[in-house]
Amino acid sequence: MYRIKIRRIKLRAGKRNDQQQRILQERPDGMKAAEIIVFIVYLVFMVGIGIFFFIRDRHGGEKTFFLGERKMGPWVAALSAGSSDMSAWVLMGLPTAVYAAGVGEIWIAAGLALGYTASWIFEAPRLRHFSVMANDSITIPQYLSNRFLAKSKWLQTLCAAVFFIAYTIYAAASIKACGILFHKVIGMNEFHAMILAVLIIVGYTFLGGFSAVCWTDFFQGLLILAAMFAAPIFALFMLDTSTQTIETANFWDPFADWKSIVSGFAWGLGYFGMPHIIIRFMSISSQRTLRKSAKIGIAWTVLILLFAALIGIIGRLKLGYSEDIHSNELVFLQMVRMIFPGAFSGLLLSAILAAAMSTADSQLLSASSALASDVYKPIFRKNRASDRELLWVGRIVVLIIAGAAFVLAANPEAGSIMGLVSQAWGVFGAAFGPVILLSLFWRRFTFAGAAAGIIGGAAADILWSVFCAKWGIYELLPGFIIGFLVALLVSLASGMPSDDVLRLYDKAFRRRISR
Repeated sequence: MYRIKIRRIKLRAGKRNDQQQRILQERPDGMKAAEIIVFIVYLVFMVGIGIFFFIRDRHGGEKTFFLGERKMGPWVAALSAGSSDMSAWVLMGLPTAVYAAGVGEIWIAAGLALGYTASWIFEAPRLRHFSVMANDSITIPQYLSNRFLAKSKWLQTLCAAVFFIAYTIYAAASIKACGILFHKVIGMNEFHAMILAVLIIVGYTFLGGFSAVCWTDFFQGLLILAAMFAAPIFALFMLDTSTQTIETANFWDPFADWKSIVSGFAWGLGYFGMPHIIIRFMSISSQRTLRKSAKIGIAWTVLILLFAALIGIIGRLKLGYSEDIHSNELVFLQMVRMIFPGAFSGLLLSAILAAAMSTADSQLLSASSALASDVYKPIFRKNRASDRELLWVGRIVVLIIAGAAFVLAANPEAGSIMGLVSQAWGVFGAAFGPVILLSLFWRRFTFAGAAAGIIGGAAADILWSVFCAKWGIYELLPGFIIGFLVALLVSLASGMPSDDVLRLYDKAFRRRISR
């Protein structure tokens, strides 16, 4: 598990911190009521989108529910990919890491920005094209099996198993964030708040499928960007730089720890194997639309990561150091409530809900599609399941994974939001990143190499987090390297792919992708 190195600084709680905490605790009832009303309106709007697409697509089939018929436009696809990536950790975990440990944590943002850009430029065009050529695959496990014209379904089953475990952890982070938000803002019991979050997320995912998820993510992406722009800019203008300083020299040193730099850039490797993000590449209507989406998505993500770092830095100057803010990852929440009136703060704080929900819904749908289309249909029903049956199996899987994620999130020993995200991110990146890249760029890649790479990458990531976390290197880096080497060596040892597999690859990439 990736552990952000927090320098435990014993700062005296001065008058400024006492006054700020008193302001937040004594927030007028009218302002709290305004925040609650905004939250309710926002949640109703999200459910309304799910109902709309349920009515519109009620006669659609498996491809409609899980991939939206490959009809996503550039703006929806780009912001959906971005917001499904940037869960509540970008508003709570990452800013608080910078707030507590200093600008050395900005390397996470730098690594993510580079990784996201590279995935759109190098991975997205080939994956979108090859997934169509490979029997019009609608899930990542299907694509990997069809890429090798495999008759065995065990690779799909292996992928689905990894999905179930990692997505349960990932979704738990989003549910936990919703619980903290409702508890801190409106005083709602954290356990009850997590139940409410699960019901809302499951509601519109269950009803509307991929289209509902993408459109809710689109609106949530706009809200996240607006909130992360407003909070640090307004706080910056309200700073009194003559009195507000940070009492540690290391806070401003980005090169204080080489391990933080290496681990920060390692985060970017995760994008190459993140199923709920790269599935957006497959859903885009055309290659031309994909290029537009890339520009929009990269710009959005870079801005989000930049503002996340600014929130942490300005939050430290504005709020001073507080152990409560640090331990509960509250720097964004505290900053917004201190600066803005009730209705506006409620809107900005809804961005935390947006970030949490936009990621959880995508994760639930990706895991659901893998288990329904790649396990239930070919193994238990021998490809005899009707579209309607698969839709309901997918919906039931959504309920099961959401329930498991809720149980994990409600466990006090589950860890922080950032910690949960880092675990799931590492497993996905190490297991699928090397395999997806090799499948797209290496003609000689084999089925055995792909299976070995998934197992080797996931195992290396988990073992490193358990036994080597004390070395201070994020487990995704060694997991990715080992997964890549295992996939490469097993492919070389297992002989050439069949002529049919080679012809499929040549047919897909013998000429430049332009359509």
